[in-house]
Amino acid sequence: MENWDDSVKTDMENFMDKIAPMDGSYNHSCEGPDDMPAHIKTALLGPSHSIPVADGALKLGTWQGIWLNEHRTSKMTRKVVVTIQGTT
Repeated sequence: MENWDDSVKTDMENFMDKIAPMDGSYNHSCEGPDDMPAHIKTALLGPSHSIPVADGALKLGTWQGIWLNEHRTSKMTRKVVVTIQGTT
């Protein structure tokens, strides 16, 4: 994702909220009104990413960065898992 201009993050959040609004008429709401929108956003963005590493550094483009998104509004505990594959 673009990491230079903060308005990109705001635009992305606004776009995702339009696609999966909190006040949508969802059947699934067992864990609250933010539950189904969070499922939809995760399905669109995916639960993981592969990022190339070479010479001990992330190989991202000039304006690329890594964003960690939480789609739930209720407090959640999360773990970040990093798996490194390859040869040295």
